[in-house]
Amino acid sequence: MTPLGRLLVCFPAIHAGAIVASAGFFVAAPSLVGVLVVGAAVYALPLVTFRALHRWRPIREGRSRLDAPVYSPWWASHQCQALFIALPQLESLLQLVPGCFSLWLRLWGSRVGRAVYWTPRVEIADRSLLEVGDRVVVGHKVEIYAHVVRPTRAGLVLHVRRIVIGRDVFVGAGTRIGPGVRISDGVHVPLLSDLYPHSRLEPAALHARRPARLAS
Repeated sequence: MTPLGRLLVCFPAIHAGAIVASAGFFVAAPSLVGVLVVGAAVYALPLVTFRALHRWRPIREGRSRLDAPVYSPWWASHQCQALFIALPQLESLLQLVPGCFSLWLRLWGSRVGRAVYWTPRVEIADRSLLEVGDRVVVGHKVEIYAHVVRPTRAGLVLHVRRIVIGRDVFVGAGTRIGPGVRISDGVHVPLLSDLYPHSRLEPAALHARRPARLAS
């Protein structure tokens, strides 16, 4: 890991500290400016940091060594998003406002269509590696991960691949979606499904009622 990578390990603590400091500022002097400062600390700071890092070194799909002595764009991205993963309530607030969470994901680099409904407590770990079509419903406690880390004899291998969800898809509650998954238009994913890396779901594959556990 490079010196910058080690420094970014501290970013979640910096993010949390900025939120506490901005909240203290608002309590000491309640005002519209104070509200904007809190909002900037919660949402703008990690987003601006991510976009700056991503512009410099974008995340590449494929395999890499996570423990190699080189800079990892995915690792940097993960640190920018860490507090939202630890405290999902911060993003659940955005999911209560129609269209707000989709806009938030687009700012991170996701491609999100129209009329997408996100239920509260959806967890997305890689916001720049997601494509969602129009009129999609994402159920309660759905987890979406465009990466997987595998320990090998050579070290920790990171695999990153974009996730694509088509139009008019319903993703049942409790579903876990891995990297490289592609869900075709019109698919109804049963609740508590495990969609393994590189799975591809077609409408014909879902005639059974048991959870979809499809491997590439």
